[in-house]
Amino acid sequence: MGWFEKKAEKAKIPPTKALWQVCPRCKSYIAKDAWTKNNCICPECNYHGRLGARTRIAQLSDEGSFVEVFREVSYSDHLDFHDATGPYKAKVEATIAKSGETESIVMGTATMGGVPVMLGVMDFGFMGGSLGTGTGERIARACEQAIAEKRPLILCSASGGARMHEGILSLMQMAKTSAAVGRVKEAGLPYISVLTDPTTGGVSASFAMLGDINITEPKTLIGFAGRRVIENTIHQKLPPDFQSAEYLLAHGFVDKIVERAELKNFIVKMLKYFGF
Repeated sequence: MGWFEKKAEKAKIPPTKALWQVCPRCKSYIAKDAWTKNNCICPECNYHGRLGARTRIAQLSDEGSFVEVFREVSYSDHLDFHDATGPYKAKVEATIAKSGETESIVMGTATMGGVPVMLGVMDFGFMGGSLGTGTGERIARACEQAIAEKRPLILCSASGGARMHEGILSLMQMAKTSAAVGRVKEAGLPYISVLTDPTTGGVSASFAMLGDINITEPKTLIGFAGRRVIENTIHQKLPPDFQSAEYLLAHGFVDKIVERAELKNFIVKMLKYFGF
């Protein structure tokens, strides 16, 4: 058989995506094992990559202290919503099967530096970290438990906004979570909000910006509407660093930018400041 007719053999070298992580910000290629060892932080531009909820929980909580609560609280498909790509129920069930999570926030009790806290971490991998009825209910219940057990509340946000598949009830979670956080404050308990990349839409417009102290990681995207939407609405060009953590710090919307490696120590320091 001539070599023109010979079947091509499968490449023995793994595809590029199996070897390299491309930084979303500066587009540098970083070896995947180096990316993981560096806590998903780009060594070239210091962009802090997105973490799954379980990974961040392991980084923030004392080893072995996290106990998940409210896992049974999940989504609601009261509209029997369908779009051009299929039913909402099928999409969210596929996400649950793939991720192993049952909502966009993982909530539980834990200790940080020995201090008992109520800790919630959103996962952008679960339908873009969207704020659904289950998400809001978990946060509301966590606030009630924090008050009952006198635990400081710590929420880490990572979201594209409200889950529009659930209609007006998803938007109602903005008010519901804000009111619940307000009750935590009325009880004299601190609420520390950690805004991670990205924190946008209805989450940034509700509980994420209501912390007694709002902290974030370097170069985090934080905002409400997208850049193009705003520019087309106001017919003005926005600054290059608009909606970045650094821009928000300069304009008083966040209190501190903290490197990922120092995040737990900083939160523990703030808990001590609040008397815990």
